[in-house]
Amino acid sequence: MRDQLKGSVKTRNSSIKFLIFALIQLILVWAGSFAQPPANVVVLQGRITQDSTLTADKQYLLRGFVTVERGATLTIEPGTIIYGEKETKGSLIIKRGGKIYANGTKDRPIVFTSAQPVGQRAAGDWGGVIILGEAPINVPGGTAVIEGGLGDDGIYGGNNPDDSSGVFRYVRIEFPGIPYQPDNEINGLTLGGVGRKTLIEYVQVSYSGDDSFEWFGGNVNARYLIAYKGLDDDFDTDFGWSGKVQFALAVRDPNIADISGSNGFESDNDGTGSTNQPRTSGIFCNLTSIGPMPDTTFTGYNPNYRRAAHLRRSTRLSTYNSVFLGWPTGIYLDGSNVANDAQNDTLQIRNVVLAGIKSANQVQTNVSGFDAKGWFLRSQYGNKIYATVSELKLADPFNSNPKPIPLSGSPLIGMADFTNPRLQDLTPVNWVGAFGPDSTQRWDLGWTNYDPQNTDYSKFVKVYDRISETPAKFELRQNYPNPFNPETVIEFDLPKSSNVKLIVYNSLGQVVEKLVDEYLSSGSYRVKFNGGHLPSGVYFYKLTAGGYSSVKKMLLIK
Repeated sequence: MRDQLKGSVKTRNSSIKFLIFALIQLILVWAGSFAQPPANVVVLQGRITQDSTLTADKQYLLRGFVTVERGATLTIEPGTIIYGEKETKGSLIIKRGGKIYANGTKDRPIVFTSAQPVGQRAAGDWGGVIILGEAPINVPGGTAVIEGGLGDDGIYGGNNPDDSSGVFRYVRIEFPGIPYQPDNEINGLTLGGVGRKTLIEYVQVSYSGDDSFEWFGGNVNARYLIAYKGLDDDFDTDFGWSGKVQFALAVRDPNIADISGSNGFESDNDGTGSTNQPRTSGIFCNLTSIGPMPDTTFTGYNPNYRRAAHLRRSTRLSTYNSVFLGWPTGIYLDGSNVANDAQNDTLQIRNVVLAGIKSANQVQTNVSGFDAKGWFLRSQYGNKIYATVSELKLADPFNSNPKPIPLSGSPLIGMADFTNPRLQDLTPVNWVGAFGPDSTQRWDLGWTNYDPQNTDYSKFVKVYDRISETPAKFELRQNYPNPFNPETVIEFDLPKSSNVKLIVYNSLGQVVEKLVDEYLSSGSYRVKFNGGHLPSGVYFYKLTAGGYSSVKKMLLIK
């Protein structure tokens, strides 16, 4: 019996050891799946405590919570690609007193995206970008901790309305937004107590796993925002935000909505509906919000879709010169404080269009005795309701590559009004919605991406360095090696500082890559070009700089 017991114990111990070994191996495999970043990718992790620059000749991986500390500035060059790691919920946090200068360009936007392979990316693949400032919020004591599980790294708020967190311009944020904990999520772009001297414009958030944009107090303004196919709300405002947004587009996917209920707007004064000061009283102007329904008979949308705008919990958010179309419910005025502010004209909706929303659902309230639809349609407010989207005469609003452009004869043209004193510092235009009828008014062209799932960002790394200081003349040299597969080097000389363009063309004269498009100091430069995404064939590269122009031929063989 004792021997049997020994054998049993031995067997059991062996089994335990095997299980432990197997578990260790599993952990190692799991850890290895993200311990080593892709080739040529620099890992960012921990705290950035001094001025640092991310350059476009490299790509970067956010591992865990990466914080920019007080007194430090993170500069990101145009064209830089930054990945968020899924396993560690990679996120970038600009803390109070820290700054970010992400100043992309139309031709070279800065991109935050998923580290997952092409075709395998999804909403919530990584955390997101969080910017925290020292502008006023309405939380007692003047400061709070932002949602998302940041702890003390997430403190925001203060008493400086002129606070600046830097520049965030021509930036895309793709596949962000994770629930760190239930009801404690990281959004695509989170702005906590951000002050009005911060510049935010030309920002696209795509496929967020929570809200696309959320403002927690502060008074920062923004222009040219795009919320594309997010899960929860497109624009969420609370805790006393009082800034202004002009020109914004929100596009929904009928199949994608959050179990909590997805809205175009969701706006609160705070979580309890108090009247704490400052009140949430921000302004949206020239917004186009495209819901999940191409017409009122369409039923093939996620049942978790709710409202174009849910105004609740004592908010005073106001909207002007905007259009909401294709939503199950239009505007919902929730609670007596919201209803009172609407009737007292402290909450305003002016020159706003609702279209393609069932009659009973166009303007709703839960306040007895308040005729919300009648209030909305007061003649002096200039609001309109259209039974169908087609009456708006928009080019193609429900395309995955949206074109909500008012065509000739659209009632949106000429409907805008900027005489309201609240709008005096905005840009007057004559149309309602995000875009005007002229193609030059398509501010989304050139820097956006409506198909980030299938974009291979590995090809966007550009490397160029200055070899010497003072060459005698402009010169473009022959690439080497030539023929090449898939990488080659191009060198050129600049005897003086110049605006430089180095562009690669195919045999049909079509642009396939802009290698350089910026102002460079004098010197000799070496540029790496990777043609891995291109078919075999003859290509041409052209240098234009300081009145000099030269073209050379190269051969890609795979």
